[in-house]
Amino acid sequence: MTDSARHGPEIGRFGDSLSAVGAALDEFARFDRPDPVSRRDEWTARLNRDLPRDGLEIDDVLAELLEVVVPNGDRIPEPGFWGFITTGPTTMSVSAASAALLAAPQRYGITAFNLVEELSLRWLGELCGLGPHMLGVYSSGGSVANLVALGAARQWSWEQVGVDPARHGVGGQRVAVYASEEVHHTIQRSCAVLGIGREAVRRIAVDRDQQMVPASLEAAMAVDRAADVLPLAVVASAGTTNTGAIDPMRAIGEVAKAAGTWFHVDGAYGLPGILDPRVRERYDGLELADSAIVDPHKWLSAPVGIGATFVRDRSILHRAFTQEPADYLEGAMDSAEDIVSSLDEIGIPYYDFGVELSAPPRGVQVWSIILEEGLRGLQQRVMRDNDFARLVADFAREHPRLESLTEPQLSIACIRYVPAALPVDDLDVFNAALLRRLIHETRFLPSSTVVNDCYAIRPCFINPRTTSDDVEEFLTTLVDLGDRMVADLP
Repeated sequence: MTDSARHGPEIGRFGDSLSAVGAALDEFARFDRPDPVSRRDEWTARLNRDLPRDGLEIDDVLAELLEVVVPNGDRIPEPGFWGFITTGPTTMSVSAASAALLAAPQRYGITAFNLVEELSLRWLGELCGLGPHMLGVYSSGGSVANLVALGAARQWSWEQVGVDPARHGVGGQRVAVYASEEVHHTIQRSCAVLGIGREAVRRIAVDRDQQMVPASLEAAMAVDRAADVLPLAVVASAGTTNTGAIDPMRAIGEVAKAAGTWFHVDGAYGLPGILDPRVRERYDGLELADSAIVDPHKWLSAPVGIGATFVRDRSILHRAFTQEPADYLEGAMDSAEDIVSSLDEIGIPYYDFGVELSAPPRGVQVWSIILEEGLRGLQQRVMRDNDFARLVADFAREHPRLESLTEPQLSIACIRYVPAALPVDDLDVFNAALLRRLIHETRFLPSSTVVNDCYAIRPCFINPRTTSDDVEEFLTTLVDLGDRMVADLP
């Protein structure tokens, strides 16, 4: 036996390996290590090596994973991380994802995983206030989910003028997509990829609460209609990533419907906010949507890499994204009445509803989360996170050296430090420096944004590990740090 043969990959011992990984993750989840950058030279030196000529034994590889890689992972799961709108996944969803890696490498076939894919989409749609007529498909996140939704909009809109764009391409007809100034940039990128064009996106004005102004939308569509521009889609945000603003969906949806235009709701972050009865009325008009998206890897704390697109008619997705039958795939199946193998049929053909052929069964992770927490548990989590944002805003309004720049609609707060005697000429520069010191010197990691031309410190609360004690400590730490910075001014 040669050395290279001796070092073939281990294909068993999952219990031993995963048990060791689980123990390392439990240790990691104590979050009692300094930032990995503080040890960067150490782990860089240990990991950087030439391409291995001969492989290592699995125990040696596992040791390097557990001793060097895992302890120097990301800080996103920490209780004080409120920057990106992703978070560390929960125990059950990590377990489900790990199981799927081997038990169902693909989401296809007559398997429990294929069934759970569809079941979880139905549960997720119901959870987010979408009717039973809305059917979906999972993808890798909001970027692809929006692309799939706008691909459906492109297909449907061109079909209305007698063109099948997926089959024959599109001609010289000018088109437009309408979205607010606060819309997520994945809308522009989706339009670029789909051949609609970034410049076809009309940025509609927002009010002081960062919500789209329906009258401005109507006016923009009228100008385009007079110029013979085809209105391809109207996009409303159900919770913007900047401030959590929810566009007035009914008014926007009615403008879209009156114009015979596809109405899309981008709820990647905020669609689960409908679970909070205090803000549910803001989602009035959601039933008008032709498509909607939501990312379970945001507020539901699924592992990163899960977005969902829902459409009123999934056959539109099939016409837009079908890859056409392949002999090696569908041709290898036997759809006879007597199904005796999981590979006699492909199951639900999700590969014809989006841009991915090979894809893991993401639904099992969503299924596990909903099954563990239930509707009431997820509702409590959403309400708790919204309460955290309100706590921050209320504290800032009442504190003499803080200012709340928004009234939180969901779980995002936008505040800034304002020195008592205003000795700082540029509050934006001061607050940007304050945020850097907060991130460098404390355990709190919010992000920033700009609200009505003011620089804002922006915590977004979707982290299942965050407690009210964390939020209160953040506020006192922010004030103390700001006070010390003012005291150090010349």
